[in-house]
Amino acid sequence: MNDKIFLRDVVGNYMLDIGSKDEKIVVVNADLMGTCRNKNFVEKNPNRSFNVGIAEQNMISFSAGLASEGFKPYAFTMAPFMSMRACEQVRTDVAYGNKNVKLISVYSGLSGGISGPTHWAIEDCGIMCSIPNMIVVEPSDKIEAEKLLNISTKIEKPMYFRITTESVVSIYNSNTKFELGKANIPVNGDDGAIICSGVTVQYAIEASKIIKEKTRKNFKVIDMHTIKPIDESAIIEAAKTKHIIVAQDHNVIGGLGSMVASVIAKNNLDVDFKILGIPDTYGVIGHAGYLYNKYGYDTEGIIKASLEMLLK
Repeated sequence: MNDKIFLRDVVGNYMLDIGSKDEKIVVVNADLMGTCRNKNFVEKNPNRSFNVGIAEQNMISFSAGLASEGFKPYAFTMAPFMSMRACEQVRTDVAYGNKNVKLISVYSGLSGGISGPTHWAIEDCGIMCSIPNMIVVEPSDKIEAEKLLNISTKIEKPMYFRITTESVVSIYNSNTKFELGKANIPVNGDDGAIICSGVTVQYAIEASKIIKEKTRKNFKVIDMHTIKPIDESAIIEAAKTKHIIVAQDHNVIGGLGSMVASVIAKNNLDVDFKILGIPDTYGVIGHAGYLYNKYGYDTEGIIKASLEMLLK
């Protein structure tokens, strides 16, 4: 892990790559080309770019119409606007008809920082996971984001991408394989498991290293990049360690933690289990790093929760 990377830049720029391979790919945005970093695609492909203005509901219905005519729209906006302002259109116009629309949502979780609760998305994963036909993914680094975008061009179903605006680090190399619905394991271990996605993966990897140095215990890190459909086999395998911690940039209700909990309950797994995330509150306004620390799902918080679990 090294240089800091911003995934909205990665995704916005990579649209040029996938767009050059398929002329049916189009970009639709709600007057946020700068925020969503798709200006390069728009400038290169003006006839395949559509700005509907500050009208996210219209953007989704418009995208569904494009999909009905054989185009492959990638709709961009902030996660709170995609998941809540346009929720009915996502459900009825896209998911109900199983339309091939990709929803690219930046500002996931608390990554909006000082923009405050109106620009946070602490509910989006719970909302999108509850919508039938919707695939929900959250990449953790540049390679993973690009690979998931490549996969998305071959999947003719609705997909929701959670994209943090906080910096991430390089985790994977170009040879790493990714598959929808199958978790990646950047760190192996049999004394516990940290299940995470997106921005929290880098924290989990660092935490596992420090835990090993302090206790000689090996915590597995499970990058659950596909939150729906979730990799049940990875969770069942993780339960064999007897300790599972979920670290997510989301409300503790809904999202990755709840998805993991449902698998544990369904399979009657005997495991110590804890969800780290936002404790069902809108909380204080601050920079994202401060908030991650305050709510205990950065490196420090994951270490604390892991050590407490080991000492039980």
